[in-house]
Amino acid sequence: MKALVTGGGGFLGGAIVRMLRERGDAVRSFSRGEYRELAAMGAEQVSGDVADREAVVEAAAGCDIVFHVAAKAGIWGPYADYYRANVTGTENILAACRHQRIERLVFTSSPSVVFAGEDIEGGDESLPYPSRYEAHYPSTKAEAERMVLTANAADLATVALRPHLIWGPGDNHVVPRIIERGKEGKLRRIGNRPCLVDTVYVDNAARAHLLAADRLSPGAAVAGKAYFITNEEPLPLWEMTNRILACAGVAPVTRTISPAAAYAAGLLCEMLWQMLRLRSEPPMTRFLARELSTAHWFDICAARRDLGYAPEVSIAEGLARLATRLSETGP
Repeated sequence: MKALVTGGGGFLGGAIVRMLRERGDAVRSFSRGEYRELAAMGAEQVSGDVADREAVVEAAAGCDIVFHVAAKAGIWGPYADYYRANVTGTENILAACRHQRIERLVFTSSPSVVFAGEDIEGGDESLPYPSRYEAHYPSTKAEAERMVLTANAADLATVALRPHLIWGPGDNHVVPRIIERGKEGKLRRIGNRPCLVDTVYVDNAARAHLLAADRLSPGAAVAGKAYFITNEEPLPLWEMTNRILACAGVAPVTRTISPAAAYAAGLLCEMLWQMLRLRSEPPMTRFLARELSTAHWFDICAARRDLGYAPEVSIAEGLARLATRLSETGP
C-alpha cells in the first residue's frame, strides 16, 4: 500500500515510517521540514502545514491510507496555536481523505483526552470525555478525536489510538526534558503516593498503528473506535523517572513537595506567564501538577482483542536500548 504519514519527521511518526518501509510499503511523509533519516529509509517527503487544506489534499493524492500523527503537543501556548494544528489540521485530513477517496484513516490521539485530574486505575475505553480541561492540548485532541470517530462511515473507516507517554531512543520530548531537569536539580517528587503510571516504548506504539491499519476497513470491528496503547507495565511515576535518569548517569529524584504546593505553584506560574506574556513553557502548570500526582494506567484488553496488539519490547529492554543510545549520542 501507499501511506501518507503526517508528522513523519517526528518521534512516533518516524518510527511508523520506518516500520512501513521495512515491510515494503510506499510512504509519503508530510511534515514541516525535510529529514535525512526519512530520505535514507526511501520515504518520499512533502513539506507543508496540516493547517493548509490545499497542501494536505495534494499530499494525500494517490495514497491508500493516512496515518495522522502530526499534532501540537505540550502544556503551554496560545489556544489558537493548538486549535490550528490539532483541530483545523484534523479537519483538513478528513477533507483530504474524502477528496482523494481514501478509505482508511489511523489517528494518533492521547489518553489525556479522558483525563479529568483524578486517578485513572485500569481505565478502559468506556471512560467519558471530561466536561472541562486544564490544558489546551487535551482539549483540542479530544475535539479532533471526536471528529475522527464521528467521520467513520461506509466510505471512510477511521480508528483512534491513544498511546500513553511514548519514550525510547531518539525521543525529542519526554526523555531529554527529564534528563535536562534532573541534571539541573529541578525535579521534585509530587506527593508520597506510589501512583502507577503507564508508558509505552516507541516501537510498540508504532507497531500498534500498523496493526490497526491492517485490520481497518469500512465496517470492520475496529472502525469508529478508540484504543489505549501501553506497555502494560505500570510503574510508580518517579521510579520510571529515576530509571530514565539512570540511563544518562543522572542522580535520582529524592526531594518532595506536596500536591497542593505543586498545584499552587502551577497556578502562580500560569498567572505570571500570562501577565508577562511569556511564550516559554513555565516549569509547572495546574495540568502538569495533576498529571504528576495521580495514577493513570489503562486496560488494553480491547487493543489485544481487536488489534492483536501485545507489547513486544519490555520496559527493561527499552531502557537498555535507551542507555546504549545515550552513551553513544547523549540526550
